[in-house]
Amino acid sequence: MTINIRMANAADSHSLWQLICDLAAFQGHPGAVKTTPETLREQLEASQPPFECLVAESNCVLVGFALFFQSYSTWEGKAGIYLEDLYVSPSTRGLGVGKLLLVKLADLGESRGCARIDWTVLRSNLSALNFYEKIGAQNLSDWSHFRLPIAQAS
Repeated sequence: MTINIRMANAADSHSLWQLICDLAAFQGHPGAVKTTPETLREQLEASQPPFECLVAESNCVLVGFALFFQSYSTWEGKAGIYLEDLYVSPSTRGLGVGKLLLVKLADLGESRGCARIDWTVLRSNLSALNFYEKIGAQNLSDWSHFRLPIAQAS
């Protein structure tokens, strides 16, 4: 099986949306996805899109993605990459697709002068935790991830 890793474009919006829905179902939240293929298309076509996305493709079918955006480290004084989601279709798990996506993301970060890639993982996703530790990622167990919905901040 040949896997091609490339940047997502507007034509990928429906397939990307389907993978996002598959990820939500995998994490136990089917039906939770509020975005639409049309919204993704508009965002991918924007002059300043709110995200970037690498896709893994096999035989013209998307089999995985890494959706990310720029972050910043005040300690490093450099940009970073925040990996919002990494997902590989069940049919291609174990074939190195996730690692290919992360290597391509790291190469992209290096070319942009980024200091690091950060992300969060559900504690219940043991296969992902094992995968990330296997490739050398550090589990920052002394940090807690928080979220404040904008509507509640006022």
